[in-house]
Amino acid sequence: MNHNDENKRVIITKVYGYKQTDAEGNEYGPKIKPINKWMLYLTIIPAAIVMIALGAFFFAAFLAIFAIAAVVIGVRIWWLRRKYQGQMQSEKDDGDYTIIEDVEYVKTEKDSASKDNS
Repeated sequence: MNHNDENKRVIITKVYGYKQTDAEGNEYGPKIKPINKWMLYLTIIPAAIVMIALGAFFFAAFLAIFAIAAVVIGVRIWWLRRKYQGQMQSEKDDGDYTIIEDVEYVKTEKDSASKDNS
């Protein structure tokens, strides 16, 4: 291993484990006291619970609106199909036909012969 490879390894190690420090070598950044961590948790957890509850409420409301819209559309389609089927049936019934009110049955020899054979 040559000297150049060793330098690359050191640089990669420093970049990978990079932490910001002040001039004395102490890490800097926000120092959070333990009591402040608990206060943070005590505010974030109830806020998260409220957000989840609100999300569930609005999801249920959206689902109810969607279900009502689906029922309304389904009833409308059913009503239109029923209406058009009724029109088609009435058009079938309006064909050419004659109503015979008085029918007189005449007995023939052929009719009486078929009854005697049965």
